[in-house]
Amino acid sequence: MPTVDIDTDELRELTGYEDKSDEQLRDDLFELGLEYEGETEEGELRFEFEPDRLDRLSVEGVARSLQYHYGDSRGVHVPNTNDAEWTIEVEDVPEERPYVTGAVVRGLDLSEAGFDSLIQLQEKLHATMGRKRAKGAIGVHDLTMLKGEAAVEGGGKTVRYTGVDPDEVRFVPLESDAEMTPAEVIENHHIGTEYGHLVEDMDRVPAIYDSIGLFSFPPVVNGRRTEVTTDSRDLFIEMTGTDQWTIDHMLNIVCYALAARGGTIEDVRVEYETAPEEYPAELVRPDLSTTEKTVAHDDIETTLGIDLSAADVIDLLERSGLDGESTETEDGEPAYEVTIPPYRVDVRHPVDVIDDVGRAYGFNELEPRYPDVGTIGGRHERSRLERAVRETLVGLGFQGLLNFHMTDEEQVSGRMNLGDSEDVLGAAEPVQIRNPYSEDYTITRSWLLPSIMQVLENNTHRSYPQDLAEVGWVAHRDDEQNTGVAESRHVAAVLARHEVSFEDGKARLQALVESFGADVETPPTDHPTFISGRTAEIVVDGDAVGVIGEVHPKVLVEHDLELPVVAFEFDIEALR
Repeated sequence: MPTVDIDTDELRELTGYEDKSDEQLRDDLFELGLEYEGETEEGELRFEFEPDRLDRLSVEGVARSLQYHYGDSRGVHVPNTNDAEWTIEVEDVPEERPYVTGAVVRGLDLSEAGFDSLIQLQEKLHATMGRKRAKGAIGVHDLTMLKGEAAVEGGGKTVRYTGVDPDEVRFVPLESDAEMTPAEVIENHHIGTEYGHLVEDMDRVPAIYDSIGLFSFPPVVNGRRTEVTTDSRDLFIEMTGTDQWTIDHMLNIVCYALAARGGTIEDVRVEYETAPEEYPAELVRPDLSTTEKTVAHDDIETTLGIDLSAADVIDLLERSGLDGESTETEDGEPAYEVTIPPYRVDVRHPVDVIDDVGRAYGFNELEPRYPDVGTIGGRHERSRLERAVRETLVGLGFQGLLNFHMTDEEQVSGRMNLGDSEDVLGAAEPVQIRNPYSEDYTITRSWLLPSIMQVLENNTHRSYPQDLAEVGWVAHRDDEQNTGVAESRHVAAVLARHEVSFEDGKARLQALVESFGADVETPPTDHPTFISGRTAEIVVDGDAVGVIGEVHPKVLVEHDLELPVVAFEFDIEALR
């Protein structure tokens, strides 16, 4: 869970409640969902909070939430912005990091505490939304140290986001006195060694120039020339990344925090050489537009278990920093058109709005009650079947496994020798993870055997035989499903022994299926994971449900296995 360090003196000043004790602030923050985690060495209070409320990654964001909680602020607040003077021109940018956004903030009077809060916010956003700078990275610069080139159409100033040869250009990075090339920064600078892996494979690395020269090497390090200090009054903020939506919303959070410090926000134009997907070629940022969600009144009352009037709901919405207006659903039922402020990146579903209503009402004020209908809990039919299959597999000598649902395409396809095969078990189009945290977990698995083969690979130092089995969830893309995803449960098993054959696997398979009162047949078939002529289709009660065979030598070598393996996998629904 993310944490934020809060200077309570700053919190009291920003909220206007100078007489609040630290203990009272801790209690108030707990009602907002921030849990006290102790003190830092500097005497600040550390709080843990829900990872979706990234607008609370700074003392300014926490203070804003408290002001709504106290009733001092109501409804959606959107800061005014001045017209753009600066433009970011995007040309010949590395395709691995094509997006940029920016803003100017003027008139700041940064105290030491305010400066520290800005640094913390930057680091916390990097670690969360920015995925350790891989998805989005923030650069904050002293505007007075930039010299923009004259805009093409007169008036205003421009900087340029582009790609450069890592060995050609030179600049002085932060925390250094020597000029370095980007390649030297990656190799020798302590920040470069930490984040250089994000760009080291690029032929041309990202760079941002003004008319003097390079002043930012995103996502690695800024130049020393534009370093921000407590004396800085006007800031230029740029953010680069792999997703425009992400960096735009990171920018919104930073702009709101600086506006709370008295800063005046000024637009920046972003002009792309080629328009990015879903966006025009010219953008004006920050994008402080609001969004709307329709929430049914009945859903609010049912979820929270309380009766509310329409006026009550609108009041609670405004105390949450939202705006609400009465409307109707498509079925004519009472509902609310809820306006979401631009710094709220967490509101994706009406239930997120209902959570805000509940917090504003006070979860401690909800009275517990027994459900209207008495029920007796029990296992779901599917769960009973899975449990029975696992127990049967154990009885047949298998050791049960529970592997991760997420993996990568190389594991489920390349290492299993599937190639371009179609219409075989495991070859269906996998479900992609849109924002993978790691290159090892980019898809959900479409079959179980790759996971079990990885276990065998990791267990080569163990004695044999190794008879392993798993009953687990798999999924693949299917446009005929309303979710676009077909989900199912499979059962898979392997026999890894010095002397094992197709017949050994078939005997275990037959014993498993027949124990559930079903008939199994194994007509010959081909599957690239298995040896041709030693592979069969699994047909249960007349339906083809899986495959069994001796694993192909290519697959064995790929997994560093030096003994034969027999495996089978099929859909568990065949045993119902």
